[in-house]
Amino acid sequence: MTTRLLQMSGVVADLLYQVKAVPAVGEEAIVKGFSIAPGGGFNAMVAAKRAGMMVFYGGSIGSGPFAKIIREGLNTEGIPFLRAQDLTRDQGCCTVMIDPQGERTFVASDGAEGHVTAEDLTQISFAEFDWTLLSGYALHYTGSRDALHQRLSSDARINNLVFDPSPIIASLPHEVLQTALRRATWISANAREAAVLTGHTDPIAAAKALAETRPDDGGTIVRLGEDGCILARPDALHHIPPYRVQAVDTNGAGDTHVGSFIARMARGDTPKEAAIYANVAAALSTTQQGPATAPTQAVVTDALNKKEAG
Repeated sequence: MTTRLLQMSGVVADLLYQVKAVPAVGEEAIVKGFSIAPGGGFNAMVAAKRAGMMVFYGGSIGSGPFAKIIREGLNTEGIPFLRAQDLTRDQGCCTVMIDPQGERTFVASDGAEGHVTAEDLTQISFAEFDWTLLSGYALHYTGSRDALHQRLSSDARINNLVFDPSPIIASLPHEVLQTALRRATWISANAREAAVLTGHTDPIAAAKALAETRPDDGGTIVRLGEDGCILARPDALHHIPPYRVQAVDTNGAGDTHVGSFIARMARGDTPKEAAIYANVAAALSTTQQGPATAPTQAVVTDALNKKEAG
């Protein structure tokens, strides 16, 4: 049976600026290129889909020019939208500045994706999905926090919840954050987010601490960027080495890692195998400009075969 992923994290329109350098306060950036594309929760969905998984979007879509970009992006990738359209507001956007080293700086403002009610959630049959992905952004927005927290606090079935804390993790209300952590089967965080969650600046110590409270079939991924990732489970710990590339744009790499890891786990890989695949997919995504640049399964498999042969 084909496994299915439910994405509950919102999709936004990314306003992507290729800049000579991120400007200092009061200065203006020298822009070398500009584009608009779906981003946010879209990136992880594309990664999972290209890694061979069926993906469904359970977040909100509004009405307006940004929402149109989102709908077209979902249609292009063959990702169904599960809920009624929000006719009262447009989609949110994120301004992303990418410097010549491929690092990104961003500022976001929420729109329709930041508004979810308890009634909205009744349109989704959570138990029918094998995996569910939720980010800290969805719990950060005041327009969606209460409904999602209520669902997480209930005894409603949510299979294999993967929680991605996101950069705003420190601003989440304590009770909401603890509810998400208790409900999560897997946590996927970067090193800074893991440090905020645990107080451990050492990513290995942070990964161990987060894994201690996961169920036996779950665990924690701490993403280290160009240094690979840490995979921690209640009874095991692995440092998964990086796949070396020349990065030109790191925007969406973490999302690619999360989506790829879920898809490979769903297809029967061991957590270690899935993390190795996710490392390669995330690395390859940084060799192209844009947020949703996850490689196809064939491209990743070819890279893995060449790596083993070498």
